[in-house]
Amino acid sequence: MKGDASLFAAIDLGSNAFRMMIGQSVRRNQGFMIQEVKTLREPVRLAEGFQGGALDELALDRGWQALARFGKKLRGFEAGRVRAVATSAVREADNAQLFLASAERHLGFRIDVISGHEEAQLVYAGVAQTMMPSTESMRLVVDIGGGSTELILGQGDQPLLTESIAIGSGTFGARYFQGGCISAKALLEAERVATLQFEKVTRRYRALGWQQTIGSSGTARMLAKVLKANGLNDDGQSGITYGGLLRLSLRLLEVGHVKQLKLAGLPPHRLNILPGGLVLMLAAFKVLGISHMSPSEPGLRLGVLHGLMSKH
Repeated sequence: MKGDASLFAAIDLGSNAFRMMIGQSVRRNQGFMIQEVKTLREPVRLAEGFQGGALDELALDRGWQALARFGKKLRGFEAGRVRAVATSAVREADNAQLFLASAERHLGFRIDVISGHEEAQLVYAGVAQTMMPSTESMRLVVDIGGGSTELILGQGDQPLLTESIAIGSGTFGARYFQGGCISAKALLEAERVATLQFEKVTRRYRALGWQQTIGSSGTARMLAKVLKANGLNDDGQSGITYGGLLRLSLRLLEVGHVKQLKLAGLPPHRLNILPGGLVLMLAAFKVLGISHMSPSEPGLRLGVLHGLMSKH
């Protein structure tokens, strides 16, 4: 695979995990589609290493080591076929330059720190890739990441409204559910704060309206999987429902600690970000009046790949 001239690679330096997707372009009708070849995930937990606005040494080192492993897989790739993007944890770190100087050396490629606005556009481009191209219907995409949440309203492959809010499953988990403890007080306070953040930006979204709601992050895919595996959704529906989220939050309150949770379909590495992700999803459902959401493939990485392939 190394240096195969038909391959492209997208690297996403997220607040919870670093991920790399290698894909190739396959002809479809008039255009092309992205075929995934390989995906790698490194649980870096960058946002956990925030000490007074800067990333601590352990977080920096976890990041550098992960990128060195990615770099080995990318030997022989041309620079124009690889794009690495860093999102909110690096955007907000006081020592981002220190991290990036070494990170680029380990990876062997430049790393772009993208704005929340560009992140939202890339997420939408990735989601549009995997959906049937229905130009009429409006779709709302909610992308709850580790350090930020992107809201995108679009039609076909065109994003019309994009917002990035500086709250994520990792940051909320660390702030309100320290060490994995869950109390009714913390849950309510976290949801209240998240609700206020969403209310600041969602009026224009509600005014335009939409027909379909998509969750494009790991948080959305995890919640959909857990709700289905544990029969928590209304009438055995798939995807994410408001009733399902409420039943899941009751499960969390019953046990009081993430370590006590007995849930089918929940990977161990997702345990700590479950409470924060759940609260943000509940707030999004409430503020935007969502009743059902369909999980989608990873938006950001597909969006980055799509951009690379379009240039070629």
